[in-house]
Amino acid sequence: MCDTFFTIGMAGHIDHGKTTLTKALTHVDTDRLKEEKERSISIEPGYAPLQTEEGKHVSIVDVPGHERFIRQMIAGVAGIDLVVLVIAADEGVMPQTKEHLYILQFLGIKHCIVAISKIDRVDEEMLEMVTEDIRDGLEGTNFHDAPYVYVDSLTGKGIDKLRQTVFSNLKKVKFRDAFGSFRLPVDQVFTVQGQGTIVRGTIYEGIVKKGSQLMLLPKGNKVKARQIQVHHKDQEQARAGQRTAINLGGADKDEISRGDVLVYSDHFLVTDTIDVSLQVVDDNFLPVKQRSPVNIYIGTSVVMGKIVFFDRNELEQTRHEVLCQIRLDKNVVARRGDRFILRRPTPVETLGGGWVIEPKGVKYRFGEETIEMLRNKKEGTPGDLIENVLTQHTLLDRKQLVQFTSLDEHVLNDTVSKGLEDGYLIEISKQQYCLLKTFTKIKAEVSHHLQSYHEAFPMRVGISKAELIQAFSETYPRLFTEYSLSVLFERNECKKVGQFVALPSFHPHLPKQWKARMEEIIATVEKDGVSVKKWEAYFDGTPLSQNDISELAVYLIHSNQAYRLTNEMLIHQSAFERAVSVLKRQTENTFGLKEAKEALYVSRKYLIPFLELLDYLEITTRIDDKRKWSIERII
Repeated sequence: MCDTFFTIGMAGHIDHGKTTLTKALTHVDTDRLKEEKERSISIEPGYAPLQTEEGKHVSIVDVPGHERFIRQMIAGVAGIDLVVLVIAADEGVMPQTKEHLYILQFLGIKHCIVAISKIDRVDEEMLEMVTEDIRDGLEGTNFHDAPYVYVDSLTGKGIDKLRQTVFSNLKKVKFRDAFGSFRLPVDQVFTVQGQGTIVRGTIYEGIVKKGSQLMLLPKGNKVKARQIQVHHKDQEQARAGQRTAINLGGADKDEISRGDVLVYSDHFLVTDTIDVSLQVVDDNFLPVKQRSPVNIYIGTSVVMGKIVFFDRNELEQTRHEVLCQIRLDKNVVARRGDRFILRRPTPVETLGGGWVIEPKGVKYRFGEETIEMLRNKKEGTPGDLIENVLTQHTLLDRKQLVQFTSLDEHVLNDTVSKGLEDGYLIEISKQQYCLLKTFTKIKAEVSHHLQSYHEAFPMRVGISKAELIQAFSETYPRLFTEYSLSVLFERNECKKVGQFVALPSFHPHLPKQWKARMEEIIATVEKDGVSVKKWEAYFDGTPLSQNDISELAVYLIHSNQAYRLTNEMLIHQSAFERAVSVLKRQTENTFGLKEAKEALYVSRKYLIPFLELLDYLEITTRIDDKRKWSIERII
């Protein structure tokens, strides 16, 4: 039979006997600190192993009950699987009992046993009244059908019954996932002389092995698990559900604090903005205004932030969930599905709690559209989650998909494989994934961009590939744009001409508006032969803009209708060919400047640039002050 590991929480009002009951069950006194002994109250969560049966390994967490220690209480119960709600028979349900109940429900704890303690202090009638009071208090909560056990820790009454009830109820509890990436939120950090830095916490998921290289988030410090203990016994490994102490190498005590998270992989996100589903307490509280300061308790950390609403400007008591966002003052480690508690810093009170929908939120517009988007994220299947994050981020690898969706790696791998098979996912280089619909979108946008470009610059071959990629850089990752273009080239949905990109059917042409005027200018340039005017002189008295003049020059050169004679002059291609033919007929295989001048009958102003153009085109080769015809390049 496979061993299973659970953590049980002892919760309830101060002085209702949680610590004494824990000792009666485990024979361990969980009040460790001197202050706790002196004041007879628990300040820090205390932990003890419960002797178990049938391969079950159970840790009991005795959480503080005093209001001033609510942070420690939340840190203590954050990782529990079942709660024993301790209520003294001589006092009944107290204010702290109610607050603990809210916190336990908001943290998603579904399994509860009610232990009515100190029964020897009351008579049967009083016990019945207290029991009825408790039933009324639990009505409408997750724990309305919780079993009741009557105990007296000092005399031992009911202790065996409570132990049996615990074992029975643990059979209903789904044990924690040991197959995910290891995560341990730190709730205690201390040093032991000769050993170094020790951290303690309940493992939320995964397995840690002795010698493992780990990471402390949110700082990102790398550490090593030098030693692992579970209830003071050395272990080679510890797994989800176990209360664990780890001796860390590579970290000083001052570098670690409660709320840090020890992880094995980089699948976990560090974030300062989380989208959440919030349920508020079933009591009246002062309205919470838009962007009010709040304290959020998540894992073992507590961070101040601001609450942002998208469908209201003020939060009042409601039975409906509230989809909103918490913008934090400091980074936390969060995954989708993580539970949290929300409290007001002043006046201090618990407002509600819930779970993280999106661990890496961004700023959204106020309105129903955002609420609908958050609702879709909240209710999504694994495939929906992947589609949502790829819609937002366009291109992600598997590690990033795990981070943003918080899906188990096995679930994610299966969902990605199915997505590729069904065709709504596309895999590009190095296991990078995008949505088919995003590719379809950029394909349409590229086509539209090219069409607009061709209309604006009809005389150009196309847009340079670098300029096209840059045009989409604010919307899409470069790798995705390059991949999309390569597919479009393969499918002949756009064409590449050298370094330029164009639509398949496009060919550079004169703009319809100026076609007649430009054809006249081109004809005049051709007529002028070698003795052309400066290019801009041909446009004197025309309405063509400076941009039109420049564009026409580039068009003629790229379409091989003209050559650049100088920076300021163009020679028509047919005029050039005629001049070369004349020069060839009237010179020997080798000729000088004098022979060329006599053949073409033009001034040095045109002759020198013309001969240099022949050299550039490799029609001639210059040797000292002579030129030699290159037979294979003669026009």
